[in-house]
Amino acid sequence: MKTTSKVAIIGMGNIGQVVAANLAKAGRPFIAADRNVDKAKELAGKWGASAQAGDIHYAVKEAGIVVLAIPFGAIADFINQYAADLEGKIIVDPSNPIAPDEKGGFKKIIAENQSAGAINAAALPKNTWLAKALGTLGAGSLANAAFQTPERAILFYATDDTSINADVEQLIIDNGFEPVRIGGLDKSIRIEVFGDLHEFGALGKTVTLKEVKNI
Repeated sequence: MKTTSKVAIIGMGNIGQVVAANLAKAGRPFIAADRNVDKAKELAGKWGASAQAGDIHYAVKEAGIVVLAIPFGAIADFINQYAADLEGKIIVDPSNPIAPDEKGGFKKIIAENQSAGAINAAALPKNTWLAKALGTLGAGSLANAAFQTPERAILFYATDDTSINADVEQLIIDNGFEPVRIGGLDKSIRIEVFGDLHEFGALGKTVTLKEVKNI
């Protein structure tokens, strides 16, 4: 069943802009929000009728699904600041716990066996649901592989509560991808950077359902 919960995208960085552009292409209404409200308004203007711009407080309050397209290190403070307004909402977390290293690449900034999904889930207010999604590809692939034919590329997701599967999967479909749930948030390390199902991990590329075995 198609779900139509209002979506807010918090953060107009690379991932946030791609998610917004994909939703606009699908005709899915959303609120674009950023600390720089003028930036959000300017971007929303080019995305057309599907896009509405607002400040962060308004976006969180109005939406049923909140996509946190902000750095991993900022999420705990965000959840704490907006805890009351986040109750009863679905939070979609695309974050990856990485930072630039000394060799021009990236390094993990939490313990090797920890995941951003598990850490962020522990910070949630009551009656709030978390899905790890939209972060299994880099921004370039998230844009370029969206709506591909004849077979859509996969976006993996993880969540503990299967009652939100339909909402999360529709969000992924409206981004132009085929959703595949890999399990609960204890599996989210697999779909974060360096994980075996991440583009910048063992998987190494975008894939379709036909290409994936034994996930």
